[in-house]
Amino acid sequence: MTRTAAVVTGHSRGLGAAIAAELLARDVRVLGISRGANSDLAQRHGSALTELTLDLADAPALTRWLGGHALADFLGASELALLINNAGLLHPLAPLSKQQHSDVTRAIAVNVGAALALSAAFVAATNDVADRRILHISSGAGRKAYPGWSVYCASKAALDHHARAVALDRTERLRISAVAPGVIDTYMQDVIRASDVQDVPDQPRFTAMWREGKLQRPNDVAHALVDFVVSDGFGSEPVSELRRAPA
Repeated sequence: MTRTAAVVTGHSRGLGAAIAAELLARDVRVLGISRGANSDLAQRHGSALTELTLDLADAPALTRWLGGHALADFLGASELALLINNAGLLHPLAPLSKQQHSDVTRAIAVNVGAALALSAAFVAATNDVADRRILHISSGAGRKAYPGWSVYCASKAALDHHARAVALDRTERLRISAVAPGVIDTYMQDVIRASDVQDVPDQPRFTAMWREGKLQRPNDVAHALVDFVVSDGFGSEPVSELRRAPA
């Protein structure tokens, strides 16, 4: 897969780090975009990993970067170009009466605004690429409402519907899918377990899953996601669950 290039947001930790590592292990060049660098991946993979330190909640900074040529320069020579919109914020994790408007604005900027802006820029930057694919990391929370999760639920539902509408556009040589990967043992689960049960009534269920060892490992999920995004079946359904993804 040496002629494959991938952009991965939120690559500094958690699922994003695992996805980037999986791609790099398959000889895919990766551009990682996060607020911080991933020194472990950089040490292990050298020039195969390009890192951009950028706060995706900073819309003006993202707009300035997308207005340059860096994305086209990174992706333009590839035969298969991937955009994996993984970065996401869970906060505010509370009922509407306790949400801070600044937290709401930041979450929507990262979870929705940045993902949609990057998607548009990705398509513009890959006009000459034979095969280009966008993978939105969605969530079951975008398809089932949870009390206390209103902002996160809404943001993931937005990604699902974006994928549905883009699929209807039938853009040449573009495939897209919003995929719910399941419950993963990442920092987000740490946040949920530390939350107040009065704000997040489902907290005990997620805590029980952790205690019972039922959370998926990020590396296992990353392996399955990368298998899926490069498969022939990717994009046949604009919205799917990883466990039911077409091969």
